[in-house]
Amino acid sequence: MVSSSDGLRSPLTSTAEIEDAMTEPSAGLIEQFSHPDSRTAILGAGGKMGPTLAAMAAKALQRAGRQDGVFAVSRFSDEIALKSIESAGVTAIRCDLLDRDALAALPNVANVVFMAGRKFGSTGGEDLTWALNTYLPALVAERYRDARIVVFSTGNVYPFTTATGRGADEFTPPDPVGEYAQSCLGRERIFEHFSRVHGTEVTIVRLNYSIDVRYGVLVDIGAKVMRRAPVDVSMGHVNVIWQGDACDYALRCLDIASSPPRILNVAGPENLSVRWIAEQFAEHFGVEPDISGEASSTALLSDSSRCGKLFGPPRVSVDQMIHWVAEWLRSGGATLKKPTLFEVRDGRF
Repeated sequence: MVSSSDGLRSPLTSTAEIEDAMTEPSAGLIEQFSHPDSRTAILGAGGKMGPTLAAMAAKALQRAGRQDGVFAVSRFSDEIALKSIESAGVTAIRCDLLDRDALAALPNVANVVFMAGRKFGSTGGEDLTWALNTYLPALVAERYRDARIVVFSTGNVYPFTTATGRGADEFTPPDPVGEYAQSCLGRERIFEHFSRVHGTEVTIVRLNYSIDVRYGVLVDIGAKVMRRAPVDVSMGHVNVIWQGDACDYALRCLDIASSPPRILNVAGPENLSVRWIAEQFAEHFGVEPDISGEASSTALLSDSSRCGKLFGPPRVSVDQMIHWVAEWLRSGGATLKKPTLFEVRDGRF
């Protein structure tokens, strides 16, 4: 990818370029997947991040010279996600993970990445949210007791911290706000329990917030600035991380899994002001940002310094992400139309 005179890589102009940029594995991941028996199942692979993670795993295995399979498991209600996964050389398996017989019939593997869960629609559908976020983990933890498991969780399990501080680290006691966040802590506790019972090696990844040029906090803010809509800054600070970096870190967490589980924050290292982000987009678009509200003294922030020490800094900078998102929006590139609702402070999603 060509770099511009200001040191930023040129804009992403097609879905193919986005996928290529996001699925590039790090040297560390390639080396990790050169180990014997790297067969990997990704459960709940049909969401925003699943196809990227599956394709990255397949690339890493190929470059490591291994033929181990990557299996992407989902109901695949999104046919585009299914085709994207299959085109990457990944074996897609349609499966309702709540079906015990279907779960039992899945391939035996050394590695499992658990991505299944429910967030949006939780308010008013709390029972299904709890079933997917706590009951399903129990089924999976029993089925794959002999595998290493990476569990996707969320920074929403943490309390709000001082907006100008580093954010919650892995030793901050959870204090989830709202039933979605509470059920996510429930997911963690279920995997923790079965890890202790069976000795299953687990890493719990608390993610906060992944983005690409088609969705995420930066898209939410940039799109509002471009159309001159108000940008609510009441949740005044955020962390963001490029989806490719988040997927690479998550896969590398297979190598640090332990019993009892290890917890790792995966987030951007910077505590970013929402107002500052809006101003950066305003410069790109040549407009004045419409700022609404006042920044709170607290925010939902994660300290990812432990992740940085283990795996190194993200390969894609905040400036690069903003540049890519701005150019994608300016060119009329399609977005997923799935707002993150990062502004929500009462835990209702």
